[in-house]
Parts: sequence; structure tokens; C-alpha cells
Amino acid sequence: MSIPRLPGARGERTGRRAGASAAAGPSASKKPLDPKRAWHEARELIGEHRRSLAVGLSLMVVSRLAGFVLPMSSKFLIDTVIGKHRADLLLPLTGAVAAATLVQAVTSFLLAQVVSIAGQRAITNMRKRVQAHVLRLPVSYFDSTKTGIVISRVMTDAEGVRNVVGTGIIQLLGGLMTAAIAVTVLFYLNWRLTALTAVVLIAFGGMMAYAFRKLRPMFRERGAINADVTGRLAESVGGIRLVKLYVSERRERKLFAEGVHKLLRNIAQTITGTSAVGAGTTVLSGVIGVLVMVIAGRAVLNGAMTLGDLFLYVYLVGLVAAPLVQIASIGTQISEAFAGLDRIRDVMNTATEDGDDAARQAVDDIVGTVEFRRVSFAYEPGTPVLHDVSFAAPAGSTTALVGSSGSGKSTLIGLVQAFYRPQEGHILIDGRDLSGLRLHDYRAQLGVVMQDNFLFDGSIRDNIAFARPGATDAEIARVGQIAHVDEFVDRFEKKYDTIVGERGVKLSGGQRQRVAIARAILADPRILILDEATSSLDSESEALIRDGLRSLRRGRTTFVIAHRLSTIESADQILVLEEGRVVERGTHAELMALAGRYRQLHDRQHGIETDQYINPGEDFLPAAPSPREAMKGGPRTNG
Repeated sequence: MSIPRLPGARGERTGRRAGASAAAGPSASKKPLDPKRAWHEARELIGEHRRSLAVGLSLMVVSRLAGFVLPMSSKFLIDTVIGKHRADLLLPLTGAVAAATLVQAVTSFLLAQVVSIAGQRAITNMRKRVQAHVLRLPVSYFDSTKTGIVISRVMTDAEGVRNVVGTGIIQLLGGLMTAAIAVTVLFYLNWRLTALTAVVLIAFGGMMAYAFRKLRPMFRERGAINADVTGRLAESVGGIRLVKLYVSERRERKLFAEGVHKLLRNIAQTITGTSAVGAGTTVLSGVIGVLVMVIAGRAVLNGAMTLGDLFLYVYLVGLVAAPLVQIASIGTQISEAFAGLDRIRDVMNTATEDGDDAARQAVDDIVGTVEFRRVSFAYEPGTPVLHDVSFAAPAGSTTALVGSSGSGKSTLIGLVQAFYRPQEGHILIDGRDLSGLRLHDYRAQLGVVMQDNFLFDGSIRDNIAFARPGATDAEIARVGQIAHVDEFVDRFEKKYDTIVGERGVKLSGGQRQRVAIARAILADPRILILDEATSSLDSESEALIRDGLRSLRRGRTTFVIAHRLSTIESADQILVLEEGRVVERGTHAELMALAGRYRQLHDRQHGIETDQYINPGEDFLPAAPSPREAMKGGPRTNG
């Protein structure tokens, strides 16, 4: 089950995100696995941490060899010290066992320190690497990938790395080494019995290989389910006000319960698989135990083996069986780690938006002339959003975008910000194709004030300085004054050091907007984007910062999206978009005189619509009943 997302605020954004999310849902977890790629990734990780692993392997070898002293000394104790009454050898023998035990304890402690730190360092490096790559991915990736999935790739999937370069791989190799040495000695003691034991061990190895091959896709799917559930939980917590406002707590509980129960079913399946491996290990131990009792018991009675040989044989069989149990457990962990590496590799193989920046032109400074030449764009093939759009925005001019919801205004702004690239046509910046400019250099020339501005959970000072971290207190105070931030900051005890909370929740909408405007002023951009920048402000607040926006726009190429048409009357040019096409363009006076779509929108907004501006054949929705009539179930008019 794919956990659905709450719909977004805008039609054109919601549609593509919902469709893309569905495409990136559970089906992604069923993609065929590539064992060669996982092993290649493992070899790379081992190579990066080879020094720590080399030290760990050396300590492991010493520790495991020291562990053989006790079983070997038991044979000597039984056959020589006790069997031949050599009491003089008792103290040297026990001294050797004590020394070997001490060596084993010290090396085991050092081994845990070395490999555990190496594993955690590998996790840290992997998280840094994946996060750095994620930040370079195009916006389209985040449009189609849930936040919880991205976080899971960075934080959760990287955890399994420690089983590849940490304790997991060392324990696996240590278990194999112990088993190899023990089997060699067992062949020396009784090769017939050991040959039978080897057949049983080989059969068990085949069973484990089959089990791990079946378990690995389950672990991969678990990661996808967990990311899906985490993403939905993050959304419901982040939108808790909306959840409570629409009394959706029960629906969110149901969606979360369905997700965690799906996760539970997956975990139950993996538990069944790992339990089956554990049960097989128990059966293996029993079979080997029966073989030892029957064959080795007869060998002792026939004089082919001594009692010390029997004791040593049983002890070594235990040393073989214990690593197999350990290998079963570690093998599961390593399978899960490989599944995580598969998912991380999928992210790391996603092309970044600045991958070919080195071959692009550097941008030291721009004048700010923006030109669209026959630009067409579609988020999905066959569903165009912009059609053959052409216009020029001279440096220092203001271009306003007007149109109904879904007409393509936000998409056009996204192209100006280089979040997307047109399928057809060209976008020119000062006469140079935007696709040939270095993204980092170009975006450093941009400033944005949006309708719903994002603020980080820090101080007001930090959020304003986000555009330029090295800004002085005086510069922050100056832009705060221009944006009228100082008028509400002075009421706070900590002034600019006041913490705004997650997403700026401790500030009002108008206060957040003013902080965002101050941030844009501090950035000193050449191209400014105002996406309904005053929509969250009341009339008084809007009047207060209008001069700040006017100051901000001066000398900068500005793009304005505004539903409140009174705010764009002074624009140098107004583009009217409908269904992704520019249907009208001109100044406010020119468009009003044209008496077309812009005049229609303007008059509707001012409540003075007249029949002469209505397009022939245009459909109108019937008048909605009053809330009281709706509650009573009164009839609607059909219009």
C-alpha cells in the first residue's frame, strides 16, 4: 500500500508531485537487485578503511588463536597431566591458559574499539557523501520523492555500512577463520567423522545461501516501507495545524496504522526467515552431536582415539558450530547492509543538476536581461505546461505574471530559477543561454520572496543572514529597517536573537514575510522573484513594506506573481498566461484598454464585472447555497 499524500495548494504542482510520488512508490522497492554492484560498493568501502580493517584483522587473528589454547590444553590435561600423573606440568599448563585468556580479553577489547570506531566513521562519511549529493540533485527529484525517503537514505540506510567495514565483516572473517582451523584439526583427529560432518556443513551452507537470497529483497522492501511511513509521519506532524483544523486525526491514525502494519508484516516475514536459519543451525548442531557420539564414541572404545582426543573433538565441533550460528546472524545483517547500499547507490547514481558545471561558463556578474525564446516545457512527456512562450525582460524592469491557477506562472518562474530546463526553446541571460551558465554562479545573482517563505529553526538574525552568512549586525539591522522587521523585533526581549521555531511558527505570516524580504534585500540580487510576496500581509503591513519592496526592486530585473492585481499596476510589462500560453502582454493601462482577459480578471477582482467582458459560451458554476442551506440539505440552483 502506498501511503497517500495530502494534496498541495496549487493544481499544477500537486498534479505532478502526486503522479511522481506514485511512480516512486512501492514498485521502486521491487527493482531487481544487482549483487555485483553491491559487492563492488563493499570493496570500495573496505578500501577506504583498509588501515583500520588491517589492524582489526590482526587483532582478530591474535584473539582467535589465543582462543584455541584452552581446548588444546584440555587434551594435554586429560591425556598427559591426568592420564600419566604429571603433576609437575599442571602449573605451567594453567599459566599458559591464563596468559592466553588475558591476551584474548585485551585483543577483543582493542578489536571492538578499532572496528566499532571504523564502522561509525564509515557511517559518518557515507551520510556526509549522500547528503552532499542529495543537495546537488535537481528540484524534479524532490518533486517526485517523499521527504521521508530522502531522510531514510541519508540516515537509516547508511547505518548498515558498519556491518561491511566494522564489526560485521570482522566477525564474519573471524568465524570463518576459527571454523577453518577447527576443521583442519578435526580432520587430523578423525577424518572419517569430519568428512561426514563436512557434508552436513556444506548442506547447511547451501541452505543459508538460499535463505539470504530470499531475505535480501525483504530487507530492501523494509527500507522502502519504513521511508514511506516516516515520510507520512513527517508530513502529518509538519501539517499538524491542518490536520487539527480539518479534524483529520482519525484519518491520519488509520493511514499510519496501515503503514506500520505493513512494516510489521514485512518484519514478521524476515523474522520467520531468520528463525528458520536459526532452527536449521540447531538441527545442524544436533546432527553433528549424534555423529560425534556414535562414531567418536566407538573410536575411543576401540582405542583409535584417546579420551583427550574426544574431549578436544567435541570442543572443536563447538568452535565450528558457534561461528556458523554467528555467520547466520551476521549474514542477515550484511544482507540488510547490502540492501541499504543498493538504495544509496540508486540515489548516488541520480544525475546532479551541476554535474557538467565545469564545462559551463563562469558568471562573475550579470546585468539582468532575461529573454525567453519559444520556450516549451512539460513535467511529463505528452503533458505540456508551457507552449511556445517568448518575451524579453530588460535589465532593471519589472515583469508581472497574471493568470488563473495552473496557467503556468510558477513553472515559468521555476525555469527562471533554473530548477528545470525547457524541452524546446532557449532562456537567455544577458544574451547567453542559461543552460550554458554555471548554476552556482547564476543562482548567486537571484533573490526570492515567496508566498509561504521557509524559515529555519534559528534566530531572526540567522534567517536574515542566510542569504549572506558573513553579514554584519549593522547590515542586518539596515535591511531589517527597510523591510520593517525592526518594528516587531523591538517588541521581543532578545530582539534579532529571538528564536522563530520550526518553519518560523512563532512568528505571524506577515512577520515571516518581512523576514524573507529582509533576507532578499541582504542578498542584493540582480534578478528578483516576488511570488505573491505580499499575500500574507494585512493592509497595514502591506503598506509598511511596499516602500521596502520598491527599494528592493530598484535597478533589479523583477518577476512578480500576484493575484492581487492592484500590486502590479506599476509593472513595466504584464504577461497574461492561460493554459501555458501568453495570451496578452502590455502595461496595466494598455491591457485595460484592450478589454480582454486581463480586464476581465481585473474587473472580477474589483467586483464590477460586466457582461461585455465575458467570453461567449463561458460556463459559470451555479451559486453555492449558504452554509445554513447546505446544512439543511437545501436544493442548489442549476444556473
